[in-house]
Amino acid sequence: MTNPTTFTPATTLADLSGTYTLDSAHTRIGFVARHAMVTKVRGQFNDFEGSGVVDPSDFTKSTVTVIIQAASIDTRNEQRDAHLRSNDFLAMDEYPHITFTSTGIQQNGPTSVELTGDLTIRGVTNTVTIPFEFEGAATDPYGNLRVGFEGSVVINRKDYGVTWNVALETGGVLVSDKVTLEFEVSAIKTA
Repeated sequence: MTNPTTFTPATTLADLSGTYTLDSAHTRIGFVARHAMVTKVRGQFNDFEGSGVVDPSDFTKSTVTVIIQAASIDTRNEQRDAHLRSNDFLAMDEYPHITFTSTGIQQNGPTSVELTGDLTIRGVTNTVTIPFEFEGAATDPYGNLRVGFEGSVVINRKDYGVTWNVALETGGVLVSDKVTLEFEVSAIKTA
């Protein structure tokens, strides 16, 4: 069914005024961590929801909220995923959600913003700032205005009480403290 509302495609951040909802089918919330000091393990969360309100005339009035289901972690290895869901890592039974609530947005260039907010993992909240690049906007075949953003930030998992590790015989540890969070966002304008 085609939406009768017509949107003019946005080409700059100044054109993005409105309310948006994350399209979970076309958004990736992922992570990368070093394994055994020699390789990287990549994963993602498959179940999440999020929304945002953009006020390009005053970005300080803009907001973003994301709620991730910790149990949806997926590294393409069932045994590893079960361990990541356990008390050694995400403790998903006690802390089923990972949340992000913005506290500020700052435009740094024609297509660049920094999103600052409170990231809560395992009941521990820290402030993070994530640089995002506006990738563009387009009206899809159903008449929805879609916008795309990409960003990433490095966090230290120990800052969130995720301290489990194993020392390697050759030196170093099994899992890196630093984890890169990756965001490939597709959001749909709803108002």
